[in-house]
Order: sequence, then C-alpha cells, then structure tokens
Amino acid sequence: MPAQILLSAFADEAANHKTAVEQFSALAALGLKYYSPRFVDVTGAGTVKHVVALDDAELAKLADLQKEYGLSVTSIGSRIGKVKLTDFADKSHNKYVDPAEYMKTEVASTLKAAKALGAKLIRGFSFYQPAGDDPWKYIDAAVERLKPIVDACGEAGLVYGLEVEANLIGQNGRLLAALTEKTGRKNMVCIFDGGNLSSQNMTWMEVFDEYAAMRDHIGWIHIKDYKVDRDLKWTGVVDEERLKNFVPADVGDSAHEAILRDFKCVLPKLTERMQSLGAPGVFLELEPHLKGGGQFGGFSGPDGMGVAVRALCSVLDYVGIGYGLRTMDDIKAARGF
Repeated sequence: MPAQILLSAFADEAANHKTAVEQFSALAALGLKYYSPRFVDVTGAGTVKHVVALDDAELAKLADLQKEYGLSVTSIGSRIGKVKLTDFADKSHNKYVDPAEYMKTEVASTLKAAKALGAKLIRGFSFYQPAGDDPWKYIDAAVERLKPIVDACGEAGLVYGLEVEANLIGQNGRLLAALTEKTGRKNMVCIFDGGNLSSQNMTWMEVFDEYAAMRDHIGWIHIKDYKVDRDLKWTGVVDEERLKNFVPADVGDSAHEAILRDFKCVLPKLTERMQSLGAPGVFLELEPHLKGGGQFGGFSGPDGMGVAVRALCSVLDYVGIGYGLRTMDDIKAARGF
C-alpha cells in the first residue's frame, strides 16, 4: 500500500469569475474533495470578497454550497502576516497594522471564517522586514508577533501553517525552521511551496536544500512550480506582480520529483502528527498560478487547474505516493445507495 496524501486546491484559481458555483464545479469535476477558500463571489452578483471579509449570511451560504458539491475545507487562505513587522518606512507598498488591532480585526475574522466553514488549518505568513534588509535580523521580533496569533488559533482548535514566500522574513526553509523552533508551539507548522523558492532564482538543488531544512516542521505542501529565466539578474527581491513563468509541477525548476520522492519517507510520521492536531491528514494543495500570480493570489482558470492536477498526479504516480480522486463509489454515496 503506497503512502497516501490528500489532494486539494485553492478554488479561486479555477474560476474565471470567482463565483462559488464556478469554483466548486471545476474542482468537483476534476475529482477533488478538498479546497481552500480565498477570493469568492458567494452569490454570483459580481461582488468578490476575500473569505475572511464575508458576513455571517455569506459564510452560511458558502458552507451550504460546499456541502452541495461534496467539498470540505482544507485551510483558510488567509492574509495573516502579510503586513510590516513594525512601523518603518521603506520603498514597498506594504502596510503596518498595530498588533492589538490586528488581533481584533484580521486574525479574529480569519478564525470566524474557519469556524463557519469547518476548517482545521489556517494558512499564514511571517511579516515583512524593511525591503532589502536581512530577514535574519528580525527573527526574534517576528516570533513575538507570531506567538499571540498561533495561541489564538490553538484556543480555537486550529493549526497555523507558516508558508515559505519571497520578500518575507520566512522567505526560505532555514528561516521558516528557525521561526517554528523559536515560536515553540505544537499547533504551528510550516508550508512548503517550491514555486515560491524557484521564483527567487534558485536552482532545483537549492530548492531541495531549503525543503530539507524545513522538512521536519512541514504540515502540508503547496504545489506551485516556476521555470527560472537564467537571463534575469537576481536583485534579492521578487517583484511578485511581474512573475510570469509559472508552470505545472512536472516541468519546472522546483524539484518536485526529488522532493516528493523524499517526502514519501516522512509522510507516515507527518500524517500521524497532523491527525493528532485534528487535520484529516497531510495535504498537497494546488496553487499553480498558470495564468498569473501576485502578492495576494493567482489564477489558472478551469483549464489551467486541470493541467496542474494531471501534472501533479503524474509526478505522484512516478514517485509512488498514493492519492484519492472521486470515484463511482463517491457518486453512489452522493445518491444515497
């Protein structure tokens, strides 16, 4: 019996107009049973909101729709941590929010959405240091801002996943491992994302090394890949709005074959840990950005999401990791026999 993972996707990437019905129809047709909400037009009236900005009625409607389409929530695709660590001036357009105010607004709204939609996981980040400065100088300060957020998640029975991403204090695997160890909370894990590393002009070997540095702290993985343009000079900062070379997981520079082959060995242990925290298992979550991506989201379209799912499945088949898509048994169960 091969090691088993759970497949999921950011649903808004699969819908041209981001309506909930479009998102859920695309993912259900691809055979997925899990999704993460981010930007969504719940009613189809043309108003797109981030999931944490939905009111009670909209959250209830979204919960009903996900049940209708046979979907369960993987994580809340939150924006937590994508603000400045302290109130400094730099060349970025990132904002600063007072920590106490942040807890009462963004964090509280995220926890509310998680409860309404049945999520056990929260995707988050680790704050911006001054643009161009050394992130290692800000580890301890980031930990102090993270602790109350992670504790609030723990009190709500939730796991906080810290995603590796360019330009943040957690921009590589070594930084994420340090943040996790210094925070010292069982309900904080790391989220690996190869595309967020290769887009920093890393080679596949460098991407693998960053994965290895955070491997023991991984709770789940985002599947995104990037084809590096070696003609571009690396400046140390990613212009997220200009990234254009996102590709499926079987053709990029993010070392997915090597990483997933290695990940298979630690998957049983990580599955046990995530289940002890209340999650159904370990997720590989598609966030492919095949038609574009930026600081707060990305887009693949229903066709791009289909390409991304099939590419990932081909890699999983090759390395020998099992996964489940919907079968006739699921259809029978939906019909009641």
